Amino acid sequence: MTISTNLTNARRSAMKQSGAWNDMIITDYLDKAVKQVPDKPAIVSYLMASGERSALSYRELNGRVNQIAVGLVSLGIQMGDVVSCQLPNWWQMTALHLACVRIGAILNPLMPIFREHELCFMLAQAESKLLVVPGVFRGFDHAAMATRLQVELPSLTHVLVIGGEGEHSFETHLLSHNSERTHDTNALFAKRRPSGDDVVQLLYTSGTTGKPKGVMHTSNTLFSHIRPLAERLVLGAADTTLMPSPLAHQLGFLYGLMMPIYLQTTAVLQDTWLPAEAVNIIRQEQPSLMLGSTPFLADIAEQAIDHGSSLQSLKLFLCAGAPIPSPLIEKAARHLPTKIISAWGMTENGAVTTTRLDDAPSCSIETDGVPLPFMELKVTDIEGNTLPPNQEGSLWVRGASLFVGYFKQPELYGVDDDGWFPTGDLARLNEAGYVRITGRSKDVVIRGGENIPIVDIENTLYQHPAIQALALVGRPDERLGERLVAYVVLKEGYSSLSLEEITRFLTEQHVTRQYHPEFLEVLDELPRTPSGKIQKFKLRAQATNHFNSHA
Repeated sequence: MTISTNLTNARRSAMKQSGAWNDMIITDYLDKAVKQVPDKPAIVSYLMASGERSALSYRELNGRVNQIAVGLVSLGIQMGDVVSCQLPNWWQMTALHLACVRIGAILNPLMPIFREHELCFMLAQAESKLLVVPGVFRGFDHAAMATRLQVELPSLTHVLVIGGEGEHSFETHLLSHNSERTHDTNALFAKRRPSGDDVVQLLYTSGTTGKPKGVMHTSNTLFSHIRPLAERLVLGAADTTLMPSPLAHQLGFLYGLMMPIYLQTTAVLQDTWLPAEAVNIIRQEQPSLMLGSTPFLADIAEQAIDHGSSLQSLKLFLCAGAPIPSPLIEKAARHLPTKIISAWGMTENGAVTTTRLDDAPSCSIETDGVPLPFMELKVTDIEGNTLPPNQEGSLWVRGASLFVGYFKQPELYGVDDDGWFPTGDLARLNEAGYVRITGRSKDVVIRGGENIPIVDIENTLYQHPAIQALALVGRPDERLGERLVAYVVLKEGYSSLSLEEITRFLTEQHVTRQYHPEFLEVLDELPRTPSGKIQKFKLRAQATNHFNSHA
């Protein structure tokens, strides 16, 4: 498949000249690791359901990557084809991405929480030829869902199940053959090697117009911020990384899948977030770096009250996805030897800003950091005029790690002639260039670091027979950042509606559980402007005041 992007020759030339792009791809870094540290653990995996721990050296990982790559070719995967996977934090996801890059295919990671409602759209739009899933994970039968989806999606030629049997067996199709005997892998991989500007990742982000958008990244855009981030945090081969955040999320993908290979270090993967088990993992593996959204930091800080002696290896925690409450920083400082790094970014950019190692702890409370090298920010008023420091306005970003377009939707790219991308966030910049995200102009709620596509969920709920009108808003939550509140006006003839009924309806519509409202209030009418637009700012204030007073 030929992939169309919004990348221009002018941008490429400027990025190359600046040194931001070096045209290296992740398999180049894998090859270097295999030569230099072949027996070093590349991935250590912890499966919470079984208690199993497994480890793969760089040599072993490379062997499996090459097998999978040849297997993908045998299944008919061509250069530019999209391979989707809905996998937990298992070594197979890392290997699958590396294998896709080996043969010039594009990996499309999908969050394990997604169900038919979300997946049917994403897989259809991506024209995925292959979907790789677990059999059963956290009590849900992914294999059964995937086979149902395959019936509905003509382009989905193959479904492979890890631990599956027969025609759907991942192991049979991709790991049971000897790739060196059946193919000249060196010639195959050389012929299929993507350039630094070829799309290697397709990751869907929550949209504001009802449906997700497919964000396209190249090796150049991804590595152009991995390298500066590693340098800013002074990370090296000795820094084992613990990654409990999903690899199918940009944070997990970049720093739990890609960055460890770049650094030639070990990635420790936990497939289900269980804080007490994380303590045991840290005690065993001695990671120096952990990354995640605010709930992960909150939970590990809570564990540190009783188990601080087991967490002494943890020198850095990069926290992104929502502002960090000051009590959380104070709790972490009391019980952990950990420097808290605040960061802000997007699926479209990865991390754009971080605080610095020598910043005061208050900086991680009061700001979301300063831009990484090769990245710029500006704040403008409604007319697009750049505002002076400390004034709130619309946040724009430009630079090396900016994505190269939305899949099949080039008109939505939104980048202006000078390379600036509108983030949809409201923010202010101080005199030193540190940013503070103050709100969002786009209609998204972020729960536990995961964007909830409000318009899509509202459109689904409007199909409920009892609902005349509704609005979904977020209310602040110390642990998760925000929780979802539903304000509903009932149709004539209906006297009541319960949260349990809404949950049951969304479950029947196969909507991701994490996207369900957690609070409900039935109103006689919604606040509106004279033109009829719902005034969500009033509902947000009401949600914050009402539900906090009852907490």
